[in-house]
Amino acid sequence: MAPATLLQNGLIVDGTGRAGWQGDLLMRGDRIAAVTPPGKIDPGTLVSEGTPQAIDCTGLVIAPGFIDVHTHDDAAVLDGPAMLPKLSQGITTVIVGNCGISLAPVVTEAPSAPLSLLGRLQFRHASMASYADAVNAAQPAVNVAALMGHTALRMRHLADLRQAASPAERAAMAADMQEAMDAGALGLSSGIFYSEAYAADQDELVAVASVAARNGGVYATHVRDELAGILPALQEAAWTARQSGLPLVISHHKCAGPANWGRTRETLPLLEQLAEGQEIGMDVYPYTAGSTVLREDLVDGIIDILITGSQPHPEMAGRYLADIAREWGVPQPQAAVRLKPGGACYFQMREDDVERVITHPLSMIGSDGLPHDERPHPRLWGAFPRVLACYWREKGLLQLEEAVHKMTGLSARRFRLGARGVLQSGHLADVVVFDPARVKDVATFEDPQQFSDGIERVWVNGVQSYTAAQRATGARAGRFVRRGE
Repeated sequence: MAPATLLQNGLIVDGTGRAGWQGDLLMRGDRIAAVTPPGKIDPGTLVSEGTPQAIDCTGLVIAPGFIDVHTHDDAAVLDGPAMLPKLSQGITTVIVGNCGISLAPVVTEAPSAPLSLLGRLQFRHASMASYADAVNAAQPAVNVAALMGHTALRMRHLADLRQAASPAERAAMAADMQEAMDAGALGLSSGIFYSEAYAADQDELVAVASVAARNGGVYATHVRDELAGILPALQEAAWTARQSGLPLVISHHKCAGPANWGRTRETLPLLEQLAEGQEIGMDVYPYTAGSTVLREDLVDGIIDILITGSQPHPEMAGRYLADIAREWGVPQPQAAVRLKPGGACYFQMREDDVERVITHPLSMIGSDGLPHDERPHPRLWGAFPRVLACYWREKGLLQLEEAVHKMTGLSARRFRLGARGVLQSGHLADVVVFDPARVKDVATFEDPQQFSDGIERVWVNGVQSYTAAQRATGARAGRFVRRGE
């Protein structure tokens, strides 16, 4: 059991969104034992714990550990359980299985796109229970909660990915979805943006999503179109969730492509209108570039495209597609085809759209980082401190308490995480202490693998796992988090 720890004289920003206040926090084992004004923790409580380790947090913020609601860390928590890219940001829980992409229930030695976004080595779990066991055996430094990926279900059960699932295939997918929910999955994710799932019809999606609904799950979706067809794509996602009886989370909401810049003035009112009749949330990352597999249909000759990796031409990682195409003497789409399979950062958003989404009451923060990219998008290492530095401290678009709420309490509530995301007695002791004057991202597109500044200490389930001075402490106290825990 972790020793008792007393954090003293910090600014308590508890994750609820209410105003911060000076106080103390006592951790006992893996739980928060008390949160009080300075010096007001019951002496009897302190005596019963022995003498706790006392840490002066004067001038620092004490907050719930950040929850990264949109990750592709499914294999990373097994391959690299120290999880420094996330732990060093103050993240204590990651939600995996997003965009329809999950390790379970696919078993293969040669994963194709988009499953290859998760790496190539860990596709050996035919069930969510097997994956959960693997997480607990790996003992990662962060907690792991999981969605079941619709595309992964398709790739296991469909004879032809160019078609909608047959009744028998829908039944097989639904059975795997039930197994996942029994194993503690949070719900279903889909990525019908990708060609491997684009043919899915409403009958197929509802057949699988309804299983998650009957078990108290959620539905997170990378919608069919984030370009010109964004409005009907959002309506389709809302219809699927409504027919299934599920809360909806729109993944990494954006208006992509120059022709769509400014259209958050349309999409956000639509989501507000839909939210009057059903539960809807969305996640967002604080950058104008996204990152995914390399696709020639996303090459428009206007936006910048940075190559993050290429199997046939690994030497091109870190270079811009326009420069590569010029060097090869071919059009950019042709160069993209020659670089495939690979990945890229697409500078396809505009900052005012990002600001509108980040400040919207329905939005949570997710990094959407790809840990297996050779040169990953800097959001993998910097997304959460960037929100605090850029959108709170520098631009003043968010209050501190509001920013923390979008990273903690709101996220826990949307994804049914139970006793996490808020600093209160009895909750699990996932805690971050940061310096509000210094916290900022350092990772850049040119040098993306850099530690953020200002994250002073991180506890996962009551175990101090990161300090600014020591970096990783060597402790790995994370676990697989079942729905409601």
